[in-house]
Amino acid sequence: MNAAPQSKGAITWWLTGLPGAGKTTLAQALAASLRAQGAPVCILDGDELRAGLCKDLGFDEASRAENVRRAAHLASLLNSNAIHAIVAMISPAASARAAAYSVIGLDRCKEIYVCTPLDVCEHRDPKGLYARARSAQLAQMTGVQAPYETPEQPALRIDTSVTALPLAVQQMLACQPGPTCP
Repeated sequence: MNAAPQSKGAITWWLTGLPGAGKTTLAQALAASLRAQGAPVCILDGDELRAGLCKDLGFDEASRAENVRRAAHLASLLNSNAIHAIVAMISPAASARAAAYSVIGLDRCKEIYVCTPLDVCEHRDPKGLYARARSAQLAQMTGVQAPYETPEQPALRIDTSVTALPLAVQQMLACQPGPTCP
């Protein structure tokens, strides 16, 4: 397995994708691997941020952009303090993601597109969100009523319906700041 990045060069892995794509599962596995290697790491999970720091935000476009902005500033702060950040959030708008990466620093941030197909995400539906959205009980659901802008050139693409978790972790660890990931 690849060595963990050194804490003095702390970076951010930004996992973006549809609800149910596997972002949180990937983030937790990556964090466990980094911690096992002695690297300091913090997961910034979209659901957890929405339950606390961002609970004042709605799901309109401006609120979603603000949610991403807050996560970016937290990730940058962590990185500045030699702590790796793993952001796991839908972050549906390409412009908000670009602004976030600018805040963090392009040399410290890797966009990981969790490109699990919509039908797989909907079949998993761990929180019942797709079912509620399809029955009009939930509005502004990304991938159903609200758009998700697919990353054009992510550092890495992971489809959790075909990539085993250990391999995905290896791929993310190999994805260090630089022009490309293996």
